[in-house]
Amino acid sequence: MRRVTSPLGLGRCPVRGLGLGWRRELALFIERSPRLDFVEVLAEHLDPERPLPASLHHLRERGTAVVLHGVGLSLGGAEGLDPKRLDRLARLAEALGAVCVSEHVSFVRAGGLDAGHLLPLPRTEAALEVLCENVRVAQAALPVPLALENVAGLFEWPSPELDEATFLARALEETDALLLLDLANLHANARNHGWDAEAFLDRLPLARLAYVHLAGGVEKHGLFHDTHAHPVSEGALALLASLQRRVTGVGVLLEWDDHFPGPAELDRELDAIAGRGALR
Repeated sequence: MRRVTSPLGLGRCPVRGLGLGWRRELALFIERSPRLDFVEVLAEHLDPERPLPASLHHLRERGTAVVLHGVGLSLGGAEGLDPKRLDRLARLAEALGAVCVSEHVSFVRAGGLDAGHLLPLPRTEAALEVLCENVRVAQAALPVPLALENVAGLFEWPSPELDEATFLARALEETDALLLLDLANLHANARNHGWDAEAFLDRLPLARLAYVHLAGGVEKHGLFHDTHAHPVSEGALALLASLQRRVTGVGVLLEWDDHFPGPAELDRELDAIAGRGALR
């Protein structure tokens, strides 16, 4: 197996080491932790018209890299991107001094309705064309590189023309975007839909890898749910170790969005990530 080096050395998205998703509930832990190399800030949690939280100013002053992460752009939506949302994302990226922006390969609204959820795209040539066009529009408006994230889906659209790995790889190559690889989402999809996660990793253009997400989940009624509110599963950690055999020099970020744990549990989760060789 040939190992590749992530594009971080090219300065496209300079995050390395260990990261944690910045949330107000975790801000004090993040400020006090000497081990974190970067944070990821949810765009929907900030207002570009208001001053940034003091905690984010402190992190920037000490040199912690910041990634801006969006959940509402709806890159796969056939109606095109909302110019106001895109402008807001660009302004926040500048205010934060973000090294890159990341968003999902999904859609969240159609016909004037908002699903309130990241919905998987039908894997067709037409959907790929829409996605790529929207990505190019976003790239032209953003001041920093854009990374695309794979999502977890509890269902798949019928009659796919492409498998998930091919769909994602083509989107990255046709737009020259970076990859935010969510291993928790990959683990969930492999469990729920019978995918071969190792084959999925083999088929991705890992030279485009910007950074990695890990988050926790639970199994309910025969399905694995990506909750961002439980410890990272052993399956997702095993995928991290497998990825590490394929690529070097990539940052790994822990997401936690609800039922926030105390410092000791957060440190245990970060230890588990670091223990899989993520920082080599």
